[in-house]
Amino acid sequence: MSAVADHPGVSTLAGTLKEVQARLGKSHADRVLVVTFDHVKPTVFEALAENFANVASSMFEVLLERQERESLERLAEVLVPRTPPTPRLLKEAAMLVQARKAVLESGDWLTAAEVAELAGLSTRNPSAQPNKWKKQGQIFAINHVGVDYFPGYGLDREADFRPIKALAKVIEVFAGHKDSWGMAYWFRSDNSLLGGKRPQDLLASTPDRVVAAALDEVQEVTHG
Repeated sequence: MSAVADHPGVSTLAGTLKEVQARLGKSHADRVLVVTFDHVKPTVFEALAENFANVASSMFEVLLERQERESLERLAEVLVPRTPPTPRLLKEAAMLVQARKAVLESGDWLTAAEVAELAGLSTRNPSAQPNKWKKQGQIFAINHVGVDYFPGYGLDREADFRPIKALAKVIEVFAGHKDSWGMAYWFRSDNSLLGGKRPQDLLASTPDRVVAAALDEVQEVTHG
């Protein structure tokens, strides 16, 4: 075989019919393009083979690049909303971001490991007991970037940092009405029924008032 040119995705074989047939017999190519020449001088043939190899490689790269751009465009179409977000939606998104940021930056939240440390729980599997409390509805947790954060104000300092019993009642009242983030917003917001104070500040001292405020909140939402 007088000339063989290899490029990523493209191989150009040049030679006699038998030489090319022998090489093709070992090829795993999906498609083959064959160009034959009769009565051509070896020097001319080699020049033609080299030029064909370069052209084939260049065309293949251009086609691949075009396919990649088309694929990228299709991917972008899928990921980007079909219609631009409305000003109202953008405003709501900004408010939600600010609300969550305020909750997270309040310093009232603990990881399961931190809860376990405060409560003197086993350090072997520190998340086991806090997660069990959450599953039983004794406490709630907000999830941020895959991590659960538990409200520090929901732990009773006088009872080895176990969940305050009234918190379970509040969680039960809000079941089906507020998710974890919704409860977090409610606990840190001033409440008129509590004299303008925040529920989280009164949960330990006057738990019955906080439960009553939660009931009032649900009734207001239910009756509009």
